[in-house]
Amino acid sequence: MQDMRGWMESLRHLEWLALLGRVFLGVLSSLGQIAALMAELGRGLRSGVWRLKLVAREIVAIGFGSQLVVVVTGAFTGAVFAFQSYAKFKTFGLESSVGAIVSVALCRELGPVLAGLMVSGRVGASMAADIGTMKVTEQIDALRVMGVHPVDYLVLPRFLAMIVSMPLLVAESIAFGLMASYALIVYGCDVPSSWFWHHTVDHTDMLDVYIGMFKGLVFGIIITLVSCHQGLKAENGAVGVGLGTTRAVVFSSLTILVSNFFLTIALNYVSPLGNG
Repeated sequence: MQDMRGWMESLRHLEWLALLGRVFLGVLSSLGQIAALMAELGRGLRSGVWRLKLVAREIVAIGFGSQLVVVVTGAFTGAVFAFQSYAKFKTFGLESSVGAIVSVALCRELGPVLAGLMVSGRVGASMAADIGTMKVTEQIDALRVMGVHPVDYLVLPRFLAMIVSMPLLVAESIAFGLMASYALIVYGCDVPSSWFWHHTVDHTDMLDVYIGMFKGLVFGIIITLVSCHQGLKAENGAVGVGLGTTRAVVFSSLTILVSNFFLTIALNYVSPLGNG
């Protein structure tokens, strides 16, 4: 009996190892496919055939269509963060420093990350669903028959539109977050406006804003690559499209959070927080 229990325990360990191995190989396979997609995008960029009408249409869909979501997210995030900071700082007599804390946090972290997550849910899902539907209905095969490269026609315009739109969306998120925090702290908590802006301007550099917009650019590229990759590999009809859409949102959101950690560490060497 003891030998049987030991054998069963060993089998359970082997099952866990097999599961980890499958997950690891799946991640490697996905990374390889995304790298191949990036290589095809590079060839499309070098070709100079960018289909600017499609790019403009995607800018409207991605940038203009996501404005309301990003603005509301940025405004209420800034207001909530400002209120929580004020409630704590008031006990130390540092109410006037709330603007500086909120500004730096919005520029470097909250603005780009939350905008990226919201755009991932709205635009990433749409990209995966549109391309996945074309894949399972064999429209992508029809494009190849007509001599049109699917990546150049479907992915490249979305990629260029995201590069243009995402930094601007992050800037809007930061701006409305600051305006909401200003309105709450100055008019709701009676902190003098001059104190608020003095500390905000004194401790916030343009480099902080550039860091937030650069993060937005990186997150936009991640959303486009992951979402389009999931759409292009969709199969098994509507079930496959739904699964690809779900995976696009989950994988791009997780990748944004993980990459933000490494970006924050790397960019801190460019502009250390302690130097403000």
